[in-house]
Amino acid sequence: QPIEDRIFNQKDMDRTLVLEERTKLVAKKITEFLKATNRFDKTIVFCDDIDHAERMRRALVNENADLVAQNDKYVMRITGDNAIGKAELDQFIHPEEKYPVIVTTSELMTTGVDAQTCKLIVLDKTVQSMTKFKQIIGRGTRINEEYGKLYFTIMDFKKATELFADPDFDGDPVQIYKPGPDDPPLPPDDAEAESEAGASSDGDFGEGEAPAEPPFAGPNTGTGGGQPRTKYVVNDVSVSILAERVQYYSADGTLITESLTDYTRKKVHAEYATLDDFLQKWTSAEQKEAIVTELEDQGVLFSELADMVGKDFDPFDLVCHVAFDQPPLTRRERAENVKKRNYFAKYGDQARGVLEALLEKYADEGIETIESVNILKVQPLDKFGTPVEIVRLFGGSDQYKTAVKELESALHSLAK
Repeated sequence: QPIEDRIFNQKDMDRTLVLEERTKLVAKKITEFLKATNRFDKTIVFCDDIDHAERMRRALVNENADLVAQNDKYVMRITGDNAIGKAELDQFIHPEEKYPVIVTTSELMTTGVDAQTCKLIVLDKTVQSMTKFKQIIGRGTRINEEYGKLYFTIMDFKKATELFADPDFDGDPVQIYKPGPDDPPLPPDDAEAESEAGASSDGDFGEGEAPAEPPFAGPNTGTGGGQPRTKYVVNDVSVSILAERVQYYSADGTLITESLTDYTRKKVHAEYATLDDFLQKWTSAEQKEAIVTELEDQGVLFSELADMVGKDFDPFDLVCHVAFDQPPLTRRERAENVKKRNYFAKYGDQARGVLEALLEKYADEGIETIESVNILKVQPLDKFGTPVEIVRLFGGSDQYKTAVKELESALHSLAK
């Protein structure tokens, strides 16, 4: 079929013009991000319409064939016309339910979905309404410390997040409603809208969606907005990422557009002018975790840095590498270096066994783990006795703390 001779822009994508290779590329980028973080982080992909949501579902299934083979609910479409998908909505938002993991949708999940553990919001949808943008972003804003949900990430393929820069994003409220003792809890307009929506089968799950559009291989007349809409499908156009930009909010709510490494370097240098300053503070600190917490309060995102540099590096190496251009060593490499130096020779057999076990815990889990006395209660350290008995192997509490501090110094002295 002949395609209308005009310039197709971003707003046309997936509504008037479907580039199949673009859909595949978006699905690939989403999958790459999840593989670099956690493939079981709950994810919502917002699409332009039901047809787009189904195409995205298929593309994500192809990119994640290994996990879909284990459970076909790994990727699902949850839209107004899909009874099977809607039946899984409660499982998706339940923190203890593993599946579904990735869901594609159009309008159904923009409001009223309490997705407490959703860590990735993907916008492949043209959003011009500030209200709708806030509703969509709101799907990721719940915090659930029990399940490690302390932040969320937005991937935006259609510039919807430009609305963050709109003065109205944090502007004055649209309406201030102060109900009296006998007034309804909702403002009059909202109560009216809720009454009208009461007859909808979608209930509290947001706006209804247009009926599913039938499959097509050429121009198709959709039902968007009640007006006929021709949709062209093209499958022989190459697609590539032209530009990528990372933005994040700092601790004080400022939108940062510089690179995460540049921002980290600036924040670390504000606290420690030189590498020696940092090393001196690190070495003298009773609890290394206190320095990590202090930098996190300044907006240093260690989990994100670990995703970029490597998950096997502890915060010490991430800071030294990003802020002071030092070559990083993995926790395992640092542990092996300590062993080579015969560091434990001055201790008795059992005390040496305790320190070797702590060294293994550091290699597996990080510096914060060995600083906690609770580590003495878990395997394999519990085989040396109770925490009190283990501390006595070193001559008392103070001597045990000194031994741990010396172990930490041995681990990190190689960076000097």
